[in-house]
Amino acid sequence: MKITKICCIGAGYVGGPTMAVIAAKCPEIKVTVVDKSEEKIRMWNSKNLNEIPVFEPGLKKILSEVRDKNLFFSSDIESSVDESEMIFIAVNTPTKTSGKGKGMAADLSNVISTAREIAKFSKNDKIIVEKSTLPVRTAEKLKEILSSTNKRVKFEILSNPEFLAEGTAIKDLFKSDRVLIGGDDTKSGRNAVKCLTEIYEKWIPQSKILKTNVWSSELSKLAANAMLAQRISSINSLSALCEKTGANIKEISKAIGMDKRIGNEFLNASVGFGGSCFQKDILNLVYLSRHYGLNDVADFWHQVVKINDYQKNRFAENIKKFLNNDIKNKKIAILGWAFKKNTNDSRESASIEVTNILLQNGAYVDIFDPMVSSDKITSDLTNLWSKLNISKTLRDQMFSKMNIRDNHIDAIENSSLAAILTEWDEFKSYEWESITKKMILPSIVYDGRAFMSNLNTKINYYSIGVN
Repeated sequence: MKITKICCIGAGYVGGPTMAVIAAKCPEIKVTVVDKSEEKIRMWNSKNLNEIPVFEPGLKKILSEVRDKNLFFSSDIESSVDESEMIFIAVNTPTKTSGKGKGMAADLSNVISTAREIAKFSKNDKIIVEKSTLPVRTAEKLKEILSSTNKRVKFEILSNPEFLAEGTAIKDLFKSDRVLIGGDDTKSGRNAVKCLTEIYEKWIPQSKILKTNVWSSELSKLAANAMLAQRISSINSLSALCEKTGANIKEISKAIGMDKRIGNEFLNASVGFGGSCFQKDILNLVYLSRHYGLNDVADFWHQVVKINDYQKNRFAENIKKFLNNDIKNKKIAILGWAFKKNTNDSRESASIEVTNILLQNGAYVDIFDPMVSSDKITSDLTNLWSKLNISKTLRDQMFSKMNIRDNHIDAIENSSLAAILTEWDEFKSYEWESITKKMILPSIVYDGRAFMSNLNTKINYYSIGVN
């Protein structure tokens, strides 16, 4: 069967870019991205491409070429599901905030409700593709829901996890390290895998398309993120030891990375990892390990998250130490809110926790990020304070000591310290010697993403490395 119509449910950081690239590489396929949020769909359809909800280098160019030709964004889930032959599920799967597995397990409510809608609106056989990051054996639950809700239609479930890095997602989609497709070893399962394989083969070499069973594909995504996060936490743990012993973490990272058995990727110390996947997926792995009675395995992976939290707290404590443990009513500039450069995604960003600690210790905080909106920054802090059960009175007090600036000059002016928490390229070009004259002397630039060089020696400059 040749696929001519695809529907993707979920118009977020995964669904939007992925479907844009598929539409660009497969002009013969009609691709429709649907989402319940009419506002999000409006933004995707905006004539002003600067309004699209996801910032990714290269995405706007692709949209200008394929949108309203063979790529469409809609809030009409019923008709989009009905007419499609293949449906990608790319909805959010956050960590559960209540019930069994609270704080660890993945919340599959969006996936489950999506499966029920697919079953409700389907009149013909469908290939369902798991694109969201899901716990191993979720496909089993999907099959159960789909088959019990709609007995007239045959549903084949594939696992096709995304391995995209935000900020380079379009590049990653065009030149993937690997495309993983998991399916059942049955005639219909193999046919479904073949259908999806033929789509990717339009631009991905066959040698990079890896076919597995469904369970291996689902677990591979969690395992990949866990391994990457483990490397970051490992080098960050060593950065603390370097500060105590006088060793240089950059020199340690370089020495380790030159070992061909290890390699140099993800070995730069930082304030800690962020983003929507690493922490969520590791906690999910911890939960699954405990579920299957593998407590020692669970403890190992849980420590990766604990070290990440430790590093963020240590960074904030070092700021306090540099200001003689007295930051009350002192202004501190936070440069960067996104969890990494070239994205407007701030989920689990280290900036959120660092800013919270500074505000709770009475500091004034001015924030600047070139891509993250003020509403998102406010929302990130509000969500954290809700989880911490902080009273509205205290929240209001902290908000009154926080400003979100439109530029770096206003954020830095009259500050006692500037902390760089996102490695935006534009920060490299700043005239730091002249900028720091606007700060309260002695000027301190504390760079948690140490990508800068050649700072004037008159500036007290501190660094723990770059992620």
